[in-house]
Amino acid sequence: MPAIVALPQVVEEMLVQFADVFPNEPARVHFAEYITGLLVAEHKTVSGIARAFADAPDQSCLNRFLTESPWQPDRLNDQRLEWLQHDPATRYRQDGVIPFDNTLIDHDGKLIDDVGWFWDHADQRHLIAHDYLFINYVNPSGKHYPLNFRRFRKREQCDDTHPFQSHTDLAKELIDWVVAEGIPGDFTFDRYFTNGPIMNHIQRHSRGYIGDLKFNRVITVSGQDMTVSAWVATLGPLVRTKFTGWQSHPMVLHKDGAHPEGHPPGAAAGAVVQCRCQRATQGARDQSHPLGSPPHPEGL
Repeated sequence: MPAIVALPQVVEEMLVQFADVFPNEPARVHFAEYITGLLVAEHKTVSGIARAFADAPDQSCLNRFLTESPWQPDRLNDQRLEWLQHDPATRYRQDGVIPFDNTLIDHDGKLIDDVGWFWDHADQRHLIAHDYLFINYVNPSGKHYPLNFRRFRKREQCDDTHPFQSHTDLAKELIDWVVAEGIPGDFTFDRYFTNGPIMNHIQRHSRGYIGDLKFNRVITVSGQDMTVSAWVATLGPLVRTKFTGWQSHPMVLHKDGAHPEGHPPGAAAGAVVQCRCQRATQGARDQSHPLGSPPHPEGL
């Protein structure tokens, strides 16, 4: 691959927007090199990015910039989000959507902080990875971008400084952050996060959401337990079509109606439905598994 001899124009323009985030010119140069490397370098590691430049900085300089330099990532993220509000295609809107989900970033080494064995449902295999929970923003124009993230730590990796937090805890923390930042829009998430604690937490903030459920999940409607498929069958044809756009599972739409923990909501079409039980595999994904002993894919 040809060596990088100059910063791309898009990176030069970006430095104008974010220069004041960094304490000095060397830090700004390393930031520009790092972003350039993420865009065009073949290997996205610190050493791979350093090697990609013709006049290569020592990789230790770039490494110290990322791990020891006194710039503030939260300030950089706040300024990035503020910058995105100047474009109508990316600015916040009341009809925007705020999806969140976790994703695995695989690694080769076992000595990286917070890595562990995780089951990758997409590739159907175990891998050594970081488990990140991302919350994003989708403008009705179709433009989308990340808002913030949290990193999941297995129980044995936690201590008094970093107490254990489940995926549900991290999701609630990100929801609180979105509300505190005044970011408008409704939340959406897959069936792993469609559980009572998360839905009730969003409801307390008076926000709407769309969750995903399997047809065989048991829900409580007007005090009666039934499967999702049985509940969908009670709705009119137009509503039933709306809820069965996917063959494998319907979408459950929250509109209104407070439902404290354990209190069944109303049964009106399109109203809240509350899960009676959390997904069986959630506890398995949150429990401890030493690096040398990967978990069973179903947590058994």
